[in-house]
Amino acid sequence: MPVEMLRELPLDQILLGDAGQMLRMLPDASVNCVFADPPYNLQLRGELRRPDDSLVDGVDDDWDKFNDFAAYDTFTRDWLGQCHRILNKDGTLWVIGSYHNIFRIGTILQDLGFWILNDVIWRKTNPMPNFRGRRFTNAHETMIWAAKSKTARYKFNYQAMKSLNDDLQMRSDWTMPLCTGGERLRNVHGLKLHPTQKPEALLHRVIMSSTSPGDIIVDPFLGTGTTATVAKRLHRHFIGIERHPAYVEAAWGRLRAEVPVPLASITAPPTGRETPRIAFGSFVERGIIKPGTQLTDKQRRIAAEVTAEGNLTSGPHRGSIHQVGAAVQNAPSCNGWTFWHFERQGALVPLDVLRKEDAEA
Repeated sequence: MPVEMLRELPLDQILLGDAGQMLRMLPDASVNCVFADPPYNLQLRGELRRPDDSLVDGVDDDWDKFNDFAAYDTFTRDWLGQCHRILNKDGTLWVIGSYHNIFRIGTILQDLGFWILNDVIWRKTNPMPNFRGRRFTNAHETMIWAAKSKTARYKFNYQAMKSLNDDLQMRSDWTMPLCTGGERLRNVHGLKLHPTQKPEALLHRVIMSSTSPGDIIVDPFLGTGTTATVAKRLHRHFIGIERHPAYVEAAWGRLRAEVPVPLASITAPPTGRETPRIAFGSFVERGIIKPGTQLTDKQRRIAAEVTAEGNLTSGPHRGSIHQVGAAVQNAPSCNGWTFWHFERQGALVPLDVLRKEDAEA
């Protein structure tokens, strides 16, 4: 990102004000990721009480009240449109909601040109019961993960997610508890400071999955600062927007107490997409791999010879490292960089080492 653009951004700051207005202050294509926890438009009517007639501490704040669906849609289209504008071409957006609003948001996302990648179900281990007994217990919320466009080369830290899940592919249903205990912020009366404070574990997974250290994350509805706190911990920049002064004060309190983890503990190796795109022929041209060099698979069962134009020959097969690798295995495709090996100091080394060494040189 140009240095001039970085200077225009209020990095690691919280902007006090309306989401739509504050987002308009940010430059086009200037951020990597947005996480949004907007008002759900719960349409609550009257008080909600438990069977013992005690009052439920639910969401009845003014910021969650809209006159009708049309008003909510106008509000949603405005802030989502600004998010689309400020995301860079490969940026992604996460937005969380419930059955009250997430389907309306999904439609507007697609209308604005976002490309939906996943809907992730957050399954709560400790949901609030359905006190009236007239519906199923509402035990989950839905997050939509979307790229700015269909052609975006979005970031997905697959290996990090696999590691978080005991070396199994991370699924799109995430089980974790609501924000409780010491993590839950409370006011002087012992009541929840914010009715929908999200758990840090949820944001840890979101941020680790789709951003890298140094990336810029915007949260247009920061609340008490969960996104900013986890971003600081993981060496990401944040820009928070919040219109409630008490929430902003609480968020700054959390941020002042937060200490980033050692950078070395969160720096992952580059993914396949991030590996430099270098033609195998360039290594032949520079004499790093000479014509006539014998390549084999890891088990030395299949051999091929490097040609002067950067192709391989193996029996009747001739072509690129990928084409010949696929042909000798009778496979539809092959990553020649990892399939073919050459001998260096008595050991077999995959061709992919050449790209990594070239990138580090």
